[in-house]
Amino acid sequence: MLLLSCTNVSRGYGATPLFDGVEFEIHAGERVGFVGPNGAGKTTLLRILAGLDEPDSGKVTLHAGARLGLLQQVAEFPTGRTLFEEAKSAFDELLAMQREFERVAEELATSTDAVKHRQLSEKFDRLTEVLRHHDAFELDHKVEGVLAGLGFRAADFGRDANTFSGGQQRRLLLAKLLLSAPDVMLLDEPSNHLDIGTTRWLENYLAQQPEGMLVVSHDRYFLDKVTNKTFELHARKITSFPGSFKQYVRLRDEKYERELKEFEAQREYIEKQEEYIRRAHYGQLAKQAQSRVKVLDKIERLEKPTKVSGPDIAFSEVARSGDIVFHAEDLTKRYGDKVLFDKLSFDLPRGKRLGIMGANGCGKTTLLKILLGEEEPTSGEVHRGHLVFPGYLDQHLAILDPEKSVMRAVWPDDDPQQTEQKMRDLLGSFGLQGEIVEHPIKSLSGGERSRAALAKLTVNGANLLILDEPTNHLDIWACDSLEQALKAFEGTCIVVSHDRYFLNRVADLMIVFKGEPPAGSPVPPPGFADGTTEVVYGNYDTYELLRQAREQADKAGGKREPTGEATSGRRSGAAEASGDAKPAKRKRKFPYRKVPDLEADIAATEQKIADLETALQSPDVYRDATRVRDTMTELEKAKDALAQLYQHWEEAVELNG
Repeated sequence: MLLLSCTNVSRGYGATPLFDGVEFEIHAGERVGFVGPNGAGKTTLLRILAGLDEPDSGKVTLHAGARLGLLQQVAEFPTGRTLFEEAKSAFDELLAMQREFERVAEELATSTDAVKHRQLSEKFDRLTEVLRHHDAFELDHKVEGVLAGLGFRAADFGRDANTFSGGQQRRLLLAKLLLSAPDVMLLDEPSNHLDIGTTRWLENYLAQQPEGMLVVSHDRYFLDKVTNKTFELHARKITSFPGSFKQYVRLRDEKYERELKEFEAQREYIEKQEEYIRRAHYGQLAKQAQSRVKVLDKIERLEKPTKVSGPDIAFSEVARSGDIVFHAEDLTKRYGDKVLFDKLSFDLPRGKRLGIMGANGCGKTTLLKILLGEEEPTSGEVHRGHLVFPGYLDQHLAILDPEKSVMRAVWPDDDPQQTEQKMRDLLGSFGLQGEIVEHPIKSLSGGERSRAALAKLTVNGANLLILDEPTNHLDIWACDSLEQALKAFEGTCIVVSHDRYFLNRVADLMIVFKGEPPAGSPVPPPGFADGTTEVVYGNYDTYELLRQAREQADKAGGKREPTGEATSGRRSGAAEASGDAKPAKRKRKFPYRKVPDLEADIAATEQKIADLETALQSPDVYRDATRVRDTMTELEKAKDALAQLYQHWEEAVELNG
């Protein structure tokens, strides 16, 4: 069902329009990711769709009485209203209908007039049907579920809404929007201020909703999990791509390559015709030449295609280090009663990229300082390999002097080999060109400062890059450029990041801090971290598959630890078996099956998932909301079945004789 349409909409400030002649539609069941470079006009368009701003031309139409809701950025709550009351106010219309239902019920119970009794009875039935349709008799349960999912504790439900932090108040605004369930949701950075666990909950919640939605986000993993369509705002136009964010990236690149070939073919054809016309514009061939002039005049000239791209980032060659960059054995760090990590052991080979992930305050930066020798562990050892030259990029970019120009801040100390041209070439490889290299560091944007800091690391010859939240100030395309540069880097890399998409593309192995603060806590309280870490030999998807498998095993009633270092990493800080006794062989959870049979089922299920994801790329699917929901439901079931098959296969490999 068509919910919203945008027809020939234009908006600009001054002589240059942000977007011009924009047209698109949003149907029920479409979860649209909205991407584009910073400053392209995404937020302006959202405001126009929400009726908070007017277009210079064109029209926005809500169809079939559809309701639209926008996730607000600034919270304004009435004084004295509790968290629970404010969240429940999303149901004001239903609550008013409930009060009317109760009034009608009371009148019906005391009515003696036959005509009035019949009228009241009919109204009572209508109200009952509407309230049941909207589950209006379960409103408190709905509110509790959404608030808990977004990280609020039951103990906080009675607190005044105005006493919460800014980030928590924005989560309350998100809760109200989700509870009100408008037909079209406009979500501007909905995962901001959410930890990974809460973000997972929101991803699952949104992916199951039947409403249409338009989602602006820099979180590419979030977009990939939630959206089934993508709008790209570029060069003042919107282009629509079916499928998830990953499919958008592939289809966008294919479209660009196809259009570039068409442009070059047309240009080559025109050049050949123009050369013929120049040679034959007189004499016996003049008529043919004139005919070709007329043909060229009728040709619709193609413009050279462009695509959104990030800055060119490239690290220079570095000296080779020893084969093992770090060897950590039984590392433990405590502050009083608070255990950050306990008996953490790992090796980091040369050329590998280690990702570190965990909640704020769990000990990630402390681990970096211990590896760098700036802090001592409570117990355990760290051995740094031979000829390892680390370069550390902290979150605050402290390696740059804010008062110096970009060139002088990056220029290495006491290096007579450097010249201004070499420095300009280096900065250019990080997308910093022209006059900007003479500007002071403090005048740059966050993304520009980040790229200048990365240039500083490479000019110092670091063959071990240690990057603490390097994507914080980068947009989607700058993140992509950094990922490509890190994969091409010849040295070794350690990255601390909350960006799951980034970790997925970059990490070869990961350390995951498992301790998380209690839900709804704005600042991790002392003692929340339990010191449990897990080393995962793979990227974020590997970790997520293991986490889901354990979660499903726990739900089935069997608590299960990772079964082997090669597949699931090692969990440090857990109780160890005493002595050298062999662990008891676990009991079967699944019926006996041969490993090859399970592998065949896994291959078939993976193919089914691929087929369903391909089906979701077809525009025809999105014309039928029921078909969209059925396809997505089947896809989720297939993914659940695959996770179950992996568990069964793992058990068969271990227990089959």
